[in-house]
Amino acid sequence: MPTRTAVVASRIGLHARPASLVSLAAAGTGVPVLLEAHGRSVNAASILGILSLDVSHGDEVVVSADDPAAVDALIALLERDLTED
Repeated sequence: MPTRTAVVASRIGLHARPASLVSLAAAGTGVPVLLEAHGRSVNAASILGILSLDVSHGDEVVVSADDPAAVDALIALLERDLTED
């Protein structure tokens, strides 16, 4: 399973709007995507799962999926400041 690590660029971390954008993007890939942080892994399509990870600006997260394009898309999103999107 392809796996990559990203440093979260959003100034507020993965809370509220950024978490929503990540979960929608993960759901839109059509494949299961896992997001891991702080030793926990959640379904990246679940906004509640993402929020439960309590990811802050500058934290590292690991994205895994069977589709490398899905991993790349989520990594690109996480490495942008989604606060203003």
